[in-house]
Amino acid sequence: MLKLFDIIDTIKKTYAGERAKGYVADLVRFHRIQVSPGIREAAYYCRDRLKGFGLKSRIFTFPADGKRRYWSLIIPKEWSITEGTLEMVEPKQMVLCDYSREKLSVIQRTGPFDGVCDLVVLNDGEETEEYQGLNLKGKIVLTKGDINRVYHLAVLKHGAAGILYDGMRKIDSVRDRCDLADAREYRSFWWLTGEKTCFGFVLTPRQGDMIRAIIKKKRVRVRVRVKSRFYAGAVEVVSGLIQGQSRKEVVVLSHLCHPQPSANDNASGCGASLEIARTLSHLIMRRILKQPKRSIRFLYLPEMSGTIAYFASDPRRIKNTIAGINLDMVGENQDLCRSSLLLEQTPAAFPSFTHDLLKKLLREFSVDVKSFGGTGGYPLFRSASVPFSGGSDHYILSDPTVGIPCPMLIQWPDKFYHTSQDTIDKVDPVMLHKIGCLAASYIYFLAQAGKNEAKWLLGEMETETRIGLLNLASNLRTDLLFKKGQRKLTPKKKIDFYLEMRLRAMRSLNRLGKVKVNERTIRLFGREVLTNFKMESHPLRVYDEWERKAGRMIPRRIYRGPPSVRSFFHKLSDEDKDQFHKITKEELVWEIGVKAVFWCDGKRNLREISGLVELETGKRNTKFLVEYFNLLEKMGLVRIGRLR
Repeated sequence: MLKLFDIIDTIKKTYAGERAKGYVADLVRFHRIQVSPGIREAAYYCRDRLKGFGLKSRIFTFPADGKRRYWSLIIPKEWSITEGTLEMVEPKQMVLCDYSREKLSVIQRTGPFDGVCDLVVLNDGEETEEYQGLNLKGKIVLTKGDINRVYHLAVLKHGAAGILYDGMRKIDSVRDRCDLADAREYRSFWWLTGEKTCFGFVLTPRQGDMIRAIIKKKRVRVRVRVKSRFYAGAVEVVSGLIQGQSRKEVVVLSHLCHPQPSANDNASGCGASLEIARTLSHLIMRRILKQPKRSIRFLYLPEMSGTIAYFASDPRRIKNTIAGINLDMVGENQDLCRSSLLLEQTPAAFPSFTHDLLKKLLREFSVDVKSFGGTGGYPLFRSASVPFSGGSDHYILSDPTVGIPCPMLIQWPDKFYHTSQDTIDKVDPVMLHKIGCLAASYIYFLAQAGKNEAKWLLGEMETETRIGLLNLASNLRTDLLFKKGQRKLTPKKKIDFYLEMRLRAMRSLNRLGKVKVNERTIRLFGREVLTNFKMESHPLRVYDEWERKAGRMIPRRIYRGPPSVRSFFHKLSDEDKDQFHKITKEELVWEIGVKAVFWCDGKRNLREISGLVELETGKRNTKFLVEYFNLLEKMGLVRIGRLR
C-alpha cells in the first residue's frame, strides 16, 4: 500500500510556489492566441523547460487549414497580426485602440482593413428588429452583444465593415460592467474557410460610454488600420513524459492559449503543471519516489482544439490513458479575484472514482492553521466540490464516447476573467503551491496505484456513499416539507439514481486494480434510508406535447467527442440560426444541452434523456432539448430515429 501521506509531505517540501509563479510570469510575455505565432513561441518555452527537468519532451504538430476535421471539430487557419489601430477622427482626434500597446484592444483573429468608417451604435445588436431602417453598408457598429450574432446580422446581412465591442460579461456577485471600467474584454472571431472576414476592436466600458454619449449629438468617424493575414498553419501540442513501467498513462492537461497577459487564465495552470513536472521528475530521478507503474504525460495545448487534435489523431492514446486532470485557473489570489477552489467532478453520464480521490486529498491540504486551543485546524482558503459543468478540456476527455475520467481543478468565479486586468499581480504563489501539491499527489497516486490502493479507495467511497445517501434523504425531506407546491421527482428515483452513479464510480476502480464492489449491501442501505425517512412520492408528471415528441425521438451520436457546433453552424438556414440564438439565449447549453448529449447512447429516447438530465441537474426543459436536437440534426451532428 502506498504511504500516501508520506508522499504528500515529500511533494510539499519539494514543490515551490514561487518557482511556479516564475513560469507564469514568463508565459504572460507571449500573445498566446490559438493557431498563431505567439502560442508557438510559448509552446517552445514549455518544451525547453520540460527537457531541462529531465522529461522526454516533444511537440506534436497538427494541420490547421480551416478544412481538416478532428472528430467534428474544424480548426481554423493560422492568424498573425502586425498592426491594429482604431482612431477617432471626427468630431475630435483620439486613439481608442492600439494592438502594439494592448493586445486585447483588437477582437482576436480580426481581418485586415485600412480606411475611414462612420460609426453606428447598437444596443446589443442580437435581434433582427434592431436593424430595421438602419443603413450599415461600409460602416462600423458599436455593440455590447454577442459578436458572432452581430457578425451574422450586421456584417453578413446588412453589409457592415466591422464591429466595435464595449461589453463586459456580468459575473453574478463578482462583477458588473462598471466594476472594470478601464478593462478590455477578450473577444475572438473563429472563421471557417470560405467565410467573409471582417475587422473588430474592443473598447473599455468607459470608452464605450463616452462614444455613446458623443454620438447622440454628433457624427462619429473612425480611422481603422489592421495588418493581419490568415494562412494554412499548424496547432502545436507540447508533451512531456515521465516514463513509467507500462504503456498506460495518466495525463495532465493545461491549456496554453489566451491573449497577453491572461495570467490566471491559463498561464497559472501551465505554470503549476511545469512545477509538478519538475517536482515529480526530481523526486523520481533521485529515487525519493519510486518510478511509477504508469507513465505521467503533461500536455500544454490550445484549449479544446489541441486536446481534440491530440486524441483524435491516434485512438491508441485514448486506450492507454487511464485517467487525467485538468488544471485551469489555479493560481488565483482569492481575496483579489473573489474566487474559490472548485473540484469539478466528471459528468453523471460517466461517473468515476477520480473525484473521490481528489476530495480525500484536499482534506489533507485544508489545515492551514491550528485552532486557538491547538486541538484542530482549518483552511484559510475557500473550496467546494461541485458537479460537472464543462467549459474546459476535461469535458472532452470525460465525454462517454472518449471515456477518460478527468476532473478539473479551477478557481472560480474570477473578477478579472477574460480581461486585460488578468495580470501577474493577481497570481498567488501560496495557492499555486497548495493546488500544485494537491494535483501532484493525485497524479502520482494514480500512476503508482494497484489493487491494494484500489481496495483502500473503495472503502473510502463506500463510506462517502452512505454519508451522501443520508444527506440526500435529509435534503429531500426538507424539500417535501417546504416545497409541497412543486412537482418534483420521487425520492425513490433520486436515491436510485444517486446509488447507480455511485456504484458505477466504484466499478471504475478496476482501472487501477481489480476490486469487488459489495453492491447488495449498498443497495440495502439505500432501501433502509427510504424506509426510515418515510418519504411520500409526488404525483407523476403529466406529459405535454413536447414530452410526447421527445418520447418519439431516439438521438444517435455521429462523431466521437463533444459536438462542435461552431464547425457546423454554417449548415443552418438563417431562420434556424435565429432559432438557435433564441433557444440558447433562454437556456444555457452547458447546463442541459451538453449533458443531454452525453446521455445519448442510441437507445434512449429524448424524454428518457431529459429525465436523466433532470436527475443530474434538477432542471427539466424538454421543449429546449427537442428544439436543440432538431438543430443538431440539421447541422449533421446527430441522427434522430423517430418512432410513430
